[in-house]
Amino acid sequence: MGIFNSFNASASALTAQRLRMDVISSNLSNAETTRATQTEDGQWEPYRRKMVEFQPKRETFQSHLQKAMGSSNTPAEGVKVSEIKEDESPFKMVHNPDHPDADENGYVAMPNVDPLKEMVDLMSATRSYEANVTAVNASKSMLMKALEIGR
Repeated sequence: MGIFNSFNASASALTAQRLRMDVISSNLSNAETTRATQTEDGQWEPYRRKMVEFQPKRETFQSHLQKAMGSSNTPAEGVKVSEIKEDESPFKMVHNPDHPDADENGYVAMPNVDPLKEMVDLMSATRSYEANVTAVNASKSMLMKALEIGR
């Protein structure tokens, strides 16, 4: 186990959580956007919520073998964003006949973004980010104390 493994794991988590916060911010910004993408038939679709998926940064044969043998001594490798995918849940239909994007019945397809859910996700990402900053600071402090002892 290298001396910088904890720094590398926390740094990758900080990067991933920052991207997650950016995607959540984009979702919140587009919560009312009714014309985001154009379909193949020329129709406009509302903004579709995006979600970030994480996976371990690097999985090696050794890490799989140790996991299968029940060993928990695998060093932290970190995390990476595996995909930013769109939420396929249906759009919200809102009755607003005066809206320029209303259909013949007066309903407007609104984005599938729930601001409350996005705020909870944002709080979770922020807490995770803060926890990783704390981990980096703790690792730095331990390393500095180790260097002082060695003098």
